[in-house]
Amino acid sequence: MHKKLALTPPMGWNSWDCYGAAVNEEQLLANADYMAEHLKDYGWEYVVCDIQWSEPTAKSFYYNYFAPLRMDEYSRLIPSVERFPSSAGGKGFKPIADYIHSLGLKFGIHIMRGIPRQAAHQNTKIKCDGVTAKDIANPKSICSWNPDMYGLYPNKKGAQEYYDSIFELYASWDVDYIKCDDIANTEMFPDNPYSAREEIEMLRKAIDKCGRDMVLSLSPGPAPVWEHEHLAAHANLWRMTGDFWDEWSKLHAMFERCYAWQEYVQPGAWPDCDMLPLGRIQKTEEIPEYRNRYTRFTHDEQITMMTLWGIFRSPLMMGGEMRENDEFTLSLLQNRELIDMLKNSNGARQFKREETDGKGEIIWTSNGENCKYVALFNTDDDEREISFNITDISIGGVKYSVWDMWAHEEYTVTEDEFSAKVNPHGARLFKITIK
Repeated sequence: MHKKLALTPPMGWNSWDCYGAAVNEEQLLANADYMAEHLKDYGWEYVVCDIQWSEPTAKSFYYNYFAPLRMDEYSRLIPSVERFPSSAGGKGFKPIADYIHSLGLKFGIHIMRGIPRQAAHQNTKIKCDGVTAKDIANPKSICSWNPDMYGLYPNKKGAQEYYDSIFELYASWDVDYIKCDDIANTEMFPDNPYSAREEIEMLRKAIDKCGRDMVLSLSPGPAPVWEHEHLAAHANLWRMTGDFWDEWSKLHAMFERCYAWQEYVQPGAWPDCDMLPLGRIQKTEEIPEYRNRYTRFTHDEQITMMTLWGIFRSPLMMGGEMRENDEFTLSLLQNRELIDMLKNSNGARQFKREETDGKGEIIWTSNGENCKYVALFNTDDDEREISFNITDISIGGVKYSVWDMWAHEEYTVTEDEFSAKVNPHGARLFKITIK
């Protein structure tokens, strides 16, 4: 039943790329206001508060190791009132959720797998008679990049009850979307890939029991392709990659990841290319060369990213501070034709890949209603002319029109074989409609 919650790829904004561990209430709500005004009518709807919202001292992109976290009497993390003042008096994220819902949007939060380490060390109680946090915490199950949590012993009394209790809390806050971290990556557990399988199942049980519909996203990647059935049975989206940033090498590598996952894209269960590092990002970064910068992707690389994410049908999560979007960034997010393809196409496939030393051309195709989509990608450092024969997608010999989805204009084709000039690291995207 969970798949009905995300019949098309989720679209929204996540605070990580611009604020890291330090997002606060003002920034969260201001981006919600921006989305409501500029993007809601295009299908963007989720506003997601990323990691460390329970930490009072978070001020930068990075984690303060072993910093005290705000926690309730049942060992459940709650928002830091210092950063989210509306949470005072035990209200949690409910006031923020109410405001975001009033805008016609949906609200999401980031969580880490397991139970707070401080709860285990303090041996605090949980919502299970006769059991404490220490009883269910596995001190050998620790995230390699954030020490806040211990994993759980899945078979111990109280473990499922603890997950049930945190989702009971999130339901009381009217949360719509959960991004669970430290749970899908094979590379972090080389001796036991996908070792969090049982905790993924526990999350699914807890959500199903809580009485509120919530989309479940699993991070980080790469999630194992061979576990596609298990992932689809328990989550709505899962990361195919580690954290994606504005580097051409990472974008180029995504073609291979999309190819590996192309057979397993389905309504309600989406392989996820990760966030879109567009516009103003890393505002709280401590390293000067990265701090408070506009994306390093060229305009052409941004078009390549949006085209690949769109034709593959990845979830779209904007990562930049949206109040500082320039006209070009906003135009990427408001491309109705791309979003229609994202929501309504099917059967995306890598049609062709010809490269030497990582430079060349890649073609993807997909199907729409009474139309086909063709994406031409240039992975070379120089302009290329890329050719495509329309008869290869079984619509030769009939009348058709070709529409350039980034230029928003008719593209003249006199023969079934057509070609287009594609900028370095750029893309062209065409909709071929049968008349």
